[in-house]
Amino acid sequence: MVENFNEKADFIWSIADLLRGDYKQSEYQKVILPLTVLRRLDCVTEPNKEKVLERHEQLQEQGIANVAPLLKKASGERVYNTSEYTFESLCNDPDQIASNLQYYINSYDEETKAIFDKFDFDHQIRRLDEADLLYKVVRQFAEIDLHPDEVPNEEMGYIYEELIRKFNELSNETAGEHFTPREVIELMVNLIFDEDDEVLTEEGAVRTVYDPACGTGGMLSVAEDHVRRFNEEANLHVFGQELNPESYAVCNSDMLIKGQEPENIAYGNSFTEDGFPNKKFDYMLSNPPFGVSWKKVKDEIEREHEEQGFAGRFGAGTPRVNDGAFLFLQHMISKMKPPEEGGSRIAIVFNGSPLFNGGPNSGESAIRRWIIENDWLEGIVGLPENLFYNTGIRTYIWVLSNNKPEHREGKVQLIDARDLYEEMDESLGDKRHRLTEDHIKEITRIFGDLEANGRSKVVDNEEFGYRRIVIDQPLQLRFQVSEERIDDLDDERAFSNRDEEVQGRIKEALSEMDTEKVWMDRESFLNDVELQLNMAGLDVRDSVYNAIERVMGERDPDAEICRDGNGNPEHDSDLRERERIPLGTNPQEYFEKEVSPYLENAWVNESGKYHDEKDGKLGVVGYEINFDRHFFEYEEPRSIDAIDKEIQNLENEMSELIQNIV
Repeated sequence: MVENFNEKADFIWSIADLLRGDYKQSEYQKVILPLTVLRRLDCVTEPNKEKVLERHEQLQEQGIANVAPLLKKASGERVYNTSEYTFESLCNDPDQIASNLQYYINSYDEETKAIFDKFDFDHQIRRLDEADLLYKVVRQFAEIDLHPDEVPNEEMGYIYEELIRKFNELSNETAGEHFTPREVIELMVNLIFDEDDEVLTEEGAVRTVYDPACGTGGMLSVAEDHVRRFNEEANLHVFGQELNPESYAVCNSDMLIKGQEPENIAYGNSFTEDGFPNKKFDYMLSNPPFGVSWKKVKDEIEREHEEQGFAGRFGAGTPRVNDGAFLFLQHMISKMKPPEEGGSRIAIVFNGSPLFNGGPNSGESAIRRWIIENDWLEGIVGLPENLFYNTGIRTYIWVLSNNKPEHREGKVQLIDARDLYEEMDESLGDKRHRLTEDHIKEITRIFGDLEANGRSKVVDNEEFGYRRIVIDQPLQLRFQVSEERIDDLDDERAFSNRDEEVQGRIKEALSEMDTEKVWMDRESFLNDVELQLNMAGLDVRDSVYNAIERVMGERDPDAEICRDGNGNPEHDSDLRERERIPLGTNPQEYFEKEVSPYLENAWVNESGKYHDEKDGKLGVVGYEINFDRHFFEYEEPRSIDAIDKEIQNLENEMSELIQNIV
């Protein structure tokens, strides 16, 4: 008897041993996953199979075409099967098991058959039969009871996810692209339902929840269970989209069994094949894959960004092509209900990159600016490391709403839960930590309280923004002519492109200049060079003078400032600095107070390209969420005496070790 989900998952996993030799390890899931789903469906349809067969025969005799609703009623489920077979009876005829199993699958309702099309299981049936493995595998699956009374939906979700995790470990794929630890989902669900008391209490309340990268449907299932736990009369309609065909099939079958609408789970890429283009949702949850490239769909996304702007989904900007996380968030924001219709709430899992990647001119900064200036970001929860199956890095839950309660307006709450975890007795992939129920309650309480303390910071939106100004310092050069520097002219293209005879004459003329003399003013030096070349009968282009300037000059803070034709100082590109100043601060006033006293002759570059495109003011606006800075605690450095004492102790220990070795 298989007692719990771990034992059940291990039992199913053990069936894969039968495939060894005939299948590569990376191919095991092509057999095991669809048969797990099929066995689950078999257990669901078996109790009322006689009623379904009897009703099916009656409907055929009556010539009724649309039999699906009536057979579902007879089955008592959203799924039914009109063949006489079950997994048990299939095993009674080993010689014909391939044709009988195919007939059995084709006897399911149309929705269920469509699920198995995504598994492409016909090919595996033929392959298993040819290897004389089909009967053995089906016989093993018949030994495990996966009926919902024996294996509740939540437990079945764990089994699917554990199997997928193990399969992906074998094939070196990323398990985290398919599912999220349940305790993380529970926390996310708590956070988005925190402000909606009505759905948790009001009889007949109706809400929708959507996940654009739903995997096997774990987030949708937990959201549904959460609402029903508090309010059995509430109706939560779940929607999702998934790109991986096998994960899609698992999710769709799970929704069928639970009585949800299978058409609410769309197949395909959310970016290019939006399954719900005109749909808005009350709640949205997602754990999009970390750091995954969107290069394959780059043309379509950039076309939508450029042609549709904010009328499309990606108007705020596009992130760097190697990380599509912010594309998922913009896609979800586009599906928010208007505030006058109650608005929407979003919880999404990111790694650290979306917090700070990109300067003020980047797509990432533009997206952060758009979100924060629209006052949609409610909070960010920093999670512990080693919490996910596929990565040990720290992750963050972003919570967004376009209908913030009044006490949250203009603010973002940062919650540091990075040290709230329990060590696991046995790691699962990279997952060595977990959130306990108490941890989830504590984080939820802190979020609800919106109070600043050691674990919670409440930050004004404006604090995340800054203006980046460019500070230039004058170019100051001194010049000296030497044989070595004259030879360096050969490395200057503007010089080496001249006729060889002209090159020789220029070098000869320069070598007659005073090699002991040092010019501290560029204008004087170039005048002397021009005079020397004219005396040699040479009339050269400005590009040659520039080449001579480059090889003969070197920076010297005591030299005269180099000026352009209008008498304005030229900037030194090597000394250019970019300074961040808080939003709301006048750039010139900041410069006069914080920079000018320490950098003589410096100035703020006021050229047009250093003005913000959106507000036209000096300084390009950027947004960054420096999570760590808000929780940084200064530690007094150790005293010199303490450090000296430690060094002395180490020297004594080393001396003793050396003596022992000798």
